[in-house]
Amino acid sequence: MARLFGTDGVRGLANRDITAELALDLSVAAARVLAEEGEFAGHRPTAVVGRDPRASGEFLAAATIAGLASAGVDVWDAGVLPTPAIAFLTAASGADLGAMLSASHNPMPDNGIKFFSRGGHKLPDTTEDAIEQHLRGDWERPTGADVGRVKQYDEGAERYIEHLLGALPHRLDGLHVVLDTADGAASGIAPRAFERAGAKVTLIGAEPNGLNINDGVGSTHLEGLCALVPQVGADFGLAFDGDADRCLAVDAAGTPVDGDQIMAILAIDLHQRDELAADTLVATVMSNEGLLQAMAREGITVLRTDVGDRYVLEEMRRGGYSLGGEQSGHVIMLEHGTTGDGVLTGLLLAARVARTRQPLAALAGCMTRLPQFLLNVPGVDKDAVDGHPVVQSAVADAERDLAGAGRVLLRKSGTEPVVRVMVEAPSAERAEQVAQQLAAVVASELALAPA
Repeated sequence: MARLFGTDGVRGLANRDITAELALDLSVAAARVLAEEGEFAGHRPTAVVGRDPRASGEFLAAATIAGLASAGVDVWDAGVLPTPAIAFLTAASGADLGAMLSASHNPMPDNGIKFFSRGGHKLPDTTEDAIEQHLRGDWERPTGADVGRVKQYDEGAERYIEHLLGALPHRLDGLHVVLDTADGAASGIAPRAFERAGAKVTLIGAEPNGLNINDGVGSTHLEGLCALVPQVGADFGLAFDGDADRCLAVDAAGTPVDGDQIMAILAIDLHQRDELAADTLVATVMSNEGLLQAMAREGITVLRTDVGDRYVLEEMRRGGYSLGGEQSGHVIMLEHGTTGDGVLTGLLLAARVARTRQPLAALAGCMTRLPQFLLNVPGVDKDAVDGHPVVQSAVADAERDLAGAGRVLLRKSGTEPVVRVMVEAPSAERAEQVAQQLAAVVASELALAPA
């Protein structure tokens, strides 16, 4: 049986894969496991629950809240807020766990659930495995006064905004920023935070109706933002995903600035202010070689982890590092949060622009990206990729052809029957050519039998 939890919680098609019954049962199992691990010892447990605006989040959040309360957990319902807000509020309020209903950048029909332990940290694999084992198992239900109570946590949004503004090293007065909030969880939060920091704000993708989240807007659809920023004469633009745990940028000319470039800008800023712990940045294997080269010139070490901000966070916590993230725009600043936070990332990037008085394009020029091409190969046995002799031989051949002037990375998706093929090479044409060749081998050798 396939593992229920992926790289970032449980995710799938809402009301088919992710049902109200599953949300309720997972919440009960999570409460039971954390209780057995001693997280609730000696006190009545509490939880913070939030969601993004997608329609299915309404019934899934209700089911999650019901499951937790039925297990004896008092629940604070924070409503629609970004994922990092729920992580922050879990920690700041002293709650024993948090739950977020969101499928992040996925299309509206999908949804998912992720849990946070005390302190706002994502659960380790061992705890997730234990939750799966407890799923729908026998248990002694609390009754009477021992059942959980539910209350609205209306002050959560303001508390989170104050947290964001408290992290700013410099005000944003004089900046004009276009924000694309993906018709998602940041639609109410991001404009308020940027305006209170002093910026002039133009909005796109900020009218969520439950059905339009990530629909042609947000960090996975930068086209509209790229066009609007130069059209309105803004200094730059920022795009978040549906749950606002990632951020990508667009400079004044409408050119995208990816997560690697954002991390490079923030790492240099922290380094110059003597606030980059151990002069180290934690990134993943997907980060461009150009990031490593740029950081080396600045005297900054880059450590690489597996893909997933949870693995970045684990390495950061292990080594006491202060900055890490992913090319996709998940950026973690451990001094200010326990997970990727798109709005915070955007605010700190804007503060760097305001403080240096340099345009974003000039700051992003600190690194030169090696041309990179990424292909998803669907409908394959992703678990066989690492040990398949023909596939691994093709990878070895490609690496020899690149002769140290690029690299090849094959990795399996955490949520789909997909293998991701990434190639970096001296030219975009060469990177695409090698990636296409490897993708063809993967598709041929690892194709799943028809259902």
